[in-house]
Amino acid sequence: MPRSWTVAVARGDLGQTTYAESDLPVVTGGEVLLRVDRVGLTANNVTYAVLGDAMRYWEFFPPEPRGLAPELGLPPLWGFAEVVASAVPEVEIGQRVYGYLPPASHLVVRPERVDASGFRDGSAHRADLPSPYNVYRATTGDPAYRKDQEDLLILFRPLFYTSFMLADQVVDNDFYGAGSVVISSASSKTAYAAAAELRGRGVRLIGLTSPGNLAFTRSLGCYDDVLGYDAIASLDVTPAVYLDLSGNPAVRAGLRERLGDRLVRDIAVGLTGQVPNADAAGEVFFAPVQMRKRRLDWGRDGLEERFTQAWQRFTEVVGGWLDVRVGEGPEELRRVWLEVLGGRVPPRVGHVVQL
Repeated sequence: MPRSWTVAVARGDLGQTTYAESDLPVVTGGEVLLRVDRVGLTANNVTYAVLGDAMRYWEFFPPEPRGLAPELGLPPLWGFAEVVASAVPEVEIGQRVYGYLPPASHLVVRPERVDASGFRDGSAHRADLPSPYNVYRATTGDPAYRKDQEDLLILFRPLFYTSFMLADQVVDNDFYGAGSVVISSASSKTAYAAAAELRGRGVRLIGLTSPGNLAFTRSLGCYDDVLGYDAIASLDVTPAVYLDLSGNPAVRAGLRERLGDRLVRDIAVGLTGQVPNADAAGEVFFAPVQMRKRRLDWGRDGLEERFTQAWQRFTEVVGGWLDVRVGEGPEELRRVWLEVLGGRVPPRVGHVVQL
């Protein structure tokens, strides 16, 4: 009889992983069974785990229904899955969808608002969680989908939506009156995707990164200047917005000392260094908030159209910045998780796992 499997991590020690098998779920009325097919692993997924309690990311895929202890957690991943069993007439077996997935072979969802674009998971435990994470997009109804770009979508789409909404919020606020934007962890995918979207908007873009990533970050061509963290003292003292993706307290302190009251905004944007940075920042960016605003401003279709246009601009350049490495199976999923968690993935590498 077919079995399902799960790779979980200890919520108190993300480097401890557990592999478990269980019976394949049987769907009942209103349910659909997804077979997780292909997922990506980036620092973004580590962020979900680090902020799992504070931002409720652990609640999307609870361990208990899988027979796992509650002290374990399933870090959410992004990728593609296929419908392999359906008790919902509008959702056909064989449909391929993109969305939020567990580090596991299967996922049971309860589709709601089914249309040509896909559906939302209406499972009770996800009802009051941020709605953008509950959407499953059908590849046949997704204007941003191209079969030959699946790995780019896996690795970048969730990051790029954050980047797109982050850039949009900064532009929407007229750069808060600043003439420059400083972005830490500038070699990270979320950071340089935001920089690519802000490029040419009339402000100076300055990337901060570790000395070992200077050459790569400069090669991207999306920043006006790139400095090592050890060179913050040489930063021009002009009104600046700081977009903090590193969560590094020393970097924040160095910027505040260098810029003083010229630091007009200090915005925490997730983290890549596994140090929660919300409390120390002036404010926290949360993409769904800006997304809701723009849905009101532009309508759902208007937002989708603008995102698709931005995504198409980005895909024209990002292929030259990325080396996609594809692995296979649960053991590779575990290995790559530990590699990403340990910060051992070069900035040019993107990991995809075929399950």
